[in-house]
Amino acid sequence: MPAITFIHPDGKSERIETADGESAMQTATRHGLDGILAECGGNAMCATCHVYVDEGWLARLPGMADDEDALLDGTASERLPNSRLSCQIKITPELDGLVVKLPERQV
Repeated sequence: MPAITFIHPDGKSERIETADGESAMQTATRHGLDGILAECGGNAMCATCHVYVDEGWLARLPGMADDEDALLDGTASERLPNSRLSCQIKITPELDGLVVKLPERQV
């Protein structure tokens, strides 16, 4: 079973098992992870599931759609080159071990 490591702003990390096809956001909310609000439920409408993808994993992710790109311009924490919406990161076997950092705030 694939897993994702979420790193909190204080440096604490949580490794959570996930399922193929589940989004990183769904994994986080299913486990009650602090730091992912997901106010729109994963519909790419709110940007409250913003994460910073570890640089070593960026090239493995599919490209960013225009709607995700536009939403990232309005995040509560600074948008960085490795910013993504976790609702748009679908887990595949190739993403086993994915590492993402949670921003300081979502709203």
